[in-house]
Amino acid sequence: MKKSSLALLLTLSPLAAFAATAPLDLVGPVSDYKIYVTDKIDELVTQTQAFTDAVKKGDLATAKKLYAPTRVHYESVEPIAELFSDLDASIDSRVDDHEKGVKAEDFTGFHRLEYSLFAENSTQGLDALADGLNKDVKDLQTRVAGLTFPPEKVVGGAAALLEEVAATKISGEEDRYSHTDLYDFQGNIDGAKKIVDLFRGQIEQQDKAFLAKVDKNFATVDSILAKYKTADGGFETYDKVKENDRKALVGPVNTLAEDLSTLRGKLGLN
Repeated sequence: MKKSSLALLLTLSPLAAFAATAPLDLVGPVSDYKIYVTDKIDELVTQTQAFTDAVKKGDLATAKKLYAPTRVHYESVEPIAELFSDLDASIDSRVDDHEKGVKAEDFTGFHRLEYSLFAENSTQGLDALADGLNKDVKDLQTRVAGLTFPPEKVVGGAAALLEEVAATKISGEEDRYSHTDLYDFQGNIDGAKKIVDLFRGQIEQQDKAFLAKVDKNFATVDSILAKYKTADGGFETYDKVKENDRKALVGPVNTLAEDLSTLRGKLGLN
């Protein structure tokens, strides 16, 4: 991260040279975003170790407790993690992605462990899956450390995170066994908001009204999520979210996804 601004700019992406926003103005936010992602993945690695240790010790209560707070770090940086499709599949695939369902040999990662912990209420026979998850998140850490972050991927990630919320979080389908969807929801929202905040100055130069609208919708979503926070900083299970609150989330989330999908264009990164 100590390259000169110009040297870093030249490694970012050929598209940056044609940005409506001055190319050098993108260097700082992209560099700061890599620091943010790196920190989140470092936390993911540390907490995954604790989570998988609990699984292997047969400590069901601790494993259940650590599942959602561990996964939230992955959710917040998912647009970058998904650049490595092999690791994304092994870390974060869902049962629907596998023809043989929970019996599929390639159904691994968080959601496979979630199934055993919450649906089967068991830690039996999970050592290999726990070791595999631990290995994969460390591999992700190594790969991200050597990754050049293209500005168009970074900016586009804000919309991708909100689309993820709209597609799988509001319905409750992702964490179907643990019902810990609100942790993922918050991770996606925080990740998208971080991108907006890092590029706030550039966005404001292009469209102040747009930025005000985005901020208002983020505040609406945050106010609804705040209702379900628990004293320990976590969240209630998703089945406790009232139907009117689920419906109230749909509008601002969809609007945010649509608005943020225009962000690359506003910054000249299409």
